[in-house]
Amino acid sequence: MRLLFAKYRHVFNVGLQSNIVYRWNFALRAIFSLVHLVFVFILWSAAYRGETEIGGFSLAQTLTYFVTLLVLQFFIGAFSEDYEISEEIRSGLINQFLTKPINYFAYRFTIFIAARLVSGLLALVPLLLALPLIGPYLTFPDEAWRLIVGLPAIFMSAMIQFTIAYIFGLLTFWFLEIQSFVILSMTIETLLGGQIFPLDLLPDTIYRISQFLPYYYQMYFPAAIITGRIDYASATQGLFIQAFWVMALLVIAQFLWQRGLRQHTAVGG
Repeated sequence: MRLLFAKYRHVFNVGLQSNIVYRWNFALRAIFSLVHLVFVFILWSAAYRGETEIGGFSLAQTLTYFVTLLVLQFFIGAFSEDYEISEEIRSGLINQFLTKPINYFAYRFTIFIAARLVSGLLALVPLLLALPLIGPYLTFPDEAWRLIVGLPAIFMSAMIQFTIAYIFGLLTFWFLEIQSFVILSMTIETLLGGQIFPLDLLPDTIYRISQFLPYYYQMYFPAAIITGRIDYASATQGLFIQAFWVMALLVIAQFLWQRGLRQHTAVGG
């Protein structure tokens, strides 16, 4: 266990160092996300004009949701992991993992954690600078259980985000290009992940169906817990469904990895 920890700790350190090199990319992305957040504030302020509540939530609660969503995107969102995995398979760099005592999924997930730590911390800088302006609009519930339930929900959301990206990356074993798959997934995720509008504003039947899909648990679910958009019963029930999707996606990922290796020709790398 000690050797295993040391091995992936070294991978984490390497990932941390390599991502710090691209810190300006993350910083610029965070700044442009703040510009997007400005338009969100303008849009929803207009939507609430003459209204005190929409869907049972005030303007401050809705804006708090989108700010929380922005932070979560940088801490748990999968940005380019699918393309990086795809490139390693296509170029033959993956061959080096086939003869070494290292689990490729664990290796890539460790790199993912290191990258999200860098991008998340850098995203907080412009957000903190903007806090005097957006602070009056933020309102978080003070219930302690939201933090207790929210932390495992955030971790499992990261697992779902990464595993879906990992699965798309593995499709390179069968397809030369995975861009169309990734774009389709991102489009569905943007809509059903609550990034355009809070999912609780959907018609009740559609909202209940979305609760059984993995996209619900990528971003919306942890953000809704933290910002008070769902109650304790819905949050605990959601944790079980979220855990199911984590396990299901891990099984699919392992199946594709084993089948993909049968297709793979170890040349180069």
